[in-house]
Amino acid sequence: MSTHTDAPDGRTSVVVITHNRRAELLRTLELMRRLPERPPLIVTDNASTDGTAEAVRRAFPDVRLLCPGRNLGAVGRNLAVRHVRTPYVAFCDDDTWWEPGSLRRAADLLDPRPRLAAVTARIVVEPAGTEDPVVPELRGSPLSGPDWLPGPALGSFLAAATVLRTDAFRSAGGFHPGLWLGGEEELLATDLQRDGWWLSYAEDLTVHHQASVLRDGTERRITGLRNTLWFTWLRRPLLPALRRTAELMLTVPRDMPSLRAFARAAGGLPWVLRSRAPVPPALEERLAALERARHDSTARRYVG
Repeated sequence: MSTHTDAPDGRTSVVVITHNRRAELLRTLELMRRLPERPPLIVTDNASTDGTAEAVRRAFPDVRLLCPGRNLGAVGRNLAVRHVRTPYVAFCDDDTWWEPGSLRRAADLLDPRPRLAAVTARIVVEPAGTEDPVVPELRGSPLSGPDWLPGPALGSFLAAATVLRTDAFRSAGGFHPGLWLGGEEELLATDLQRDGWWLSYAEDLTVHHQASVLRDGTERRITGLRNTLWFTWLRRPLLPALRRTAELMLTVPRDMPSLRAFARAAGGLPWVLRSRAPVPPALEERLAALERARHDSTARRYVG
């Protein structure tokens, strides 16, 4: 474990994706630049039209800025990871930031555990300083795991609060381009587990989140529900997929956003069914356990 807590730590790079949130991104980059770890920072600007790229170049010339020219969604992280030269990569949204010392501690947890792909941090909501409603779910994960895990075993992760092993991320193919953005972590997490990797919650890591005022809550719910359906048909066996689809049809709000989500999901069925690769029974048991645990979740209402 590291002992020089004020010294730079070269084990982890930070990747941020952004779209039309210039002020929030600049705040996050300033906070990340102050971290004692001094991590390399890589930003993918997903075709912002508010002067984001120019502002980053001017204020943070040391940040590697990638401008693909179109909105890649979560795949913007894949693009950034191509430029990562450290063993670990921490993802960060433009409205989240890591607490000083957490990146060092995450690397300390990953170093001696070669089959641990990712550690997910406790999330604190700002400006109130309260825990995010999803944290109790992480802390109380129903999944079992080996004794060497640093905390509860997880079946998925939150990209804005997770440090991943770079090689594991690359070997699993990163975030799937078909999902674009919204619950995209579940598919990657499942593929990592199928490849024999473990995911864990780590209580002593902290990420701060001050939700953007520019967030489109309705579109977030639509894409979240669509991607939940797509994930279900990409990876769940037939009977669980049918059961989960029926449950969602009965439990999501009966409104226009839900109708649009199901319509978009149906429109993507051809590519989803072509790409379908159901998980083996042992992994399906873990997915089913997570589904049961999330049934009454207050943190996931947008997906039913």
